[in-house]
Amino acid sequence: MEFILLVLAVILAVFFGWLLKQSFNTRPWVAETVSETAHEAPLGANAKTIALSVLMAVMTSFFALVMSAYAERMELGDWVPLSEPALLWVNTGILVVASFAFQWTRQAAIDDRVARLLPGMALTGLLSFAFLAGQLLAWRELMADGLTLSGNPANAFFYFLTAVHGLHLLGGLVVWAMATARLAAGHGTVRVRRSIELCAVYWHFLLVVWLVIFGYLLST
Repeated sequence: MEFILLVLAVILAVFFGWLLKQSFNTRPWVAETVSETAHEAPLGANAKTIALSVLMAVMTSFFALVMSAYAERMELGDWVPLSEPALLWVNTGILVVASFAFQWTRQAAIDDRVARLLPGMALTGLLSFAFLAGQLLAWRELMADGLTLSGNPANAFFYFLTAVHGLHLLGGLVVWAMATARLAAGHGTVRVRRSIELCAVYWHFLLVVWLVIFGYLLST
């Protein structure tokens, strides 16, 4: 079990390093006009990038600690393994497609293809909400089978991990909603495109986190 946790931690660390590299090296605002740069200094862009990087680092540490506690709790005699709903496979596929959709939108921002931004953001949001709805349906399926939060420690960890991941996605959707609203109002500014670029990095990170969580749940 410790070996599985170590392997998953290494995978998460590798992807986290890649995301950091993408976040620092990709700057769609490089081509911004002189008038736009006058309103926002490069330091502001760097601050947002650093803030996102710190957030992802904290999240990585948090989920690693929770999964470590998960592994230790499994050793006690009252642990009854949970059979994960098959719906989680569908939800995982939806989140993968959402990540690809955001990457497509992010590339449009980098290439300054403003016409592609709003459709890409709308598709990403629709898929993300579909993922959250699917997670709630998975909860409902488990509860209908009598697998409640208080029924077993394995149940509690499942609900906790999926809930916390969903809350982080909801937090990202707040930023997504603000950027989408500005695009819908016709404000395809550099600031909006920067938000799209950073949100895409966050979505990729959440996808990796979910893949690690899901893989760990399946293996136990």
